[in-house]
Amino acid sequence: MKKQQTLTAYLLIGIGVFFLLQQLNIPILSNFYSWQTIIILIGLVLLIHSYVTKSYQNLFTGTVILGLGIHFYGIAYYSFWIDHWAMYLLIVGIAFIIRYLHTKEGIIPGLLLIVFAIIMLFSIQLPVWFNWIYIVVEYLERFWPVILIVLGLYLLKRKK
Repeated sequence: MKKQQTLTAYLLIGIGVFFLLQQLNIPILSNFYSWQTIIILIGLVLLIHSYVTKSYQNLFTGTVILGLGIHFYGIAYYSFWIDHWAMYLLIVGIAFIIRYLHTKEGIIPGLLLIVFAIIMLFSIQLPVWFNWIYIVVEYLERFWPVILIVLGLYLLKRKK
């Protein structure tokens, strides 16, 4: 119960600091008064809570939320930021790797997602012998809802 109270305390402190800074209206921080900053803040709180309490169940979630917040912030405020669907795979892959560093689980999915994301990010410059990737990606883009449904049903029916 104490660990849950610390998570709530960190969230309240972080959101309180965010709104206090917003009320102070410091000019140098004007770009940070956005919903993306709140997402970044929630991700940071989950990561800080995981490290302080040494219970790493929120490590993956915190990394994903922090990564999404940074990505959305970058899209909104930086013209050079990459706005490609493979960025989401990259964020999840990084989250798997960070979780692996503390729990020793998830290295293979993390590496696969990162490699696939990097290939897709640079897919415009792929050599001719990688044309099969375009076909696979086209099918994935067309049938991803069905893939998610089948994966969900598999996870429900899988015996532990």
